[in-house]
Amino acid sequence: MTRSVLSPKTTAHSPVPRYVAPDLLTRRLLNPLVAAATRLGLPLAGSRVLAVRGRSSGQWRTTPVNPLAIDGVQYLVAPRGHTQWVRNLRAAGTGELRSGRRSQAFTAVEVTDADKPPLLREYLRRWAWEVGVFFDGIDAGASDADLLAAAPKHPVFRITTVPAGR
Repeated sequence: MTRSVLSPKTTAHSPVPRYVAPDLLTRRLLNPLVAAATRLGLPLAGSRVLAVRGRSSGQWRTTPVNPLAIDGVQYLVAPRGHTQWVRNLRAAGTGELRSGRRSQAFTAVEVTDADKPPLLREYLRRWAWEVGVFFDGIDAGASDADLLAAAPKHPVFRITTVPAGR
């Protein structure tokens, strides 16, 4: 089961950012297991551990993610919506993708809603079995119009790796 959570800063005059919070099983068991396997160098279905500095604390915050690579460009898609990692990445503009002993630093730029439909389609084609429930019936076969309508609910970041030593 998932539950929607609204930001306490949301007002009647501002759009409500969508966030589907993980249930207890996901939060306490599944995400930690996927993250642990990825940290050991055994990523599940290409998962990585995303590390981003907290926007208030400055401490590293981590969560498992499924990076999307299309034509040599990498993206991070937030199937659950405007999560804490999304808010932290917006504030920091940088992060790390980790797997085993490897860590790749990156910079991030948020993709506009108009540019999201082909990215969301490919993300759903690859990972609908895992994240499809968060897309309210939209799947990889959806029209561009349906994907465009869903785009504001699912932040997407284009990430560019930073060469080591910079």
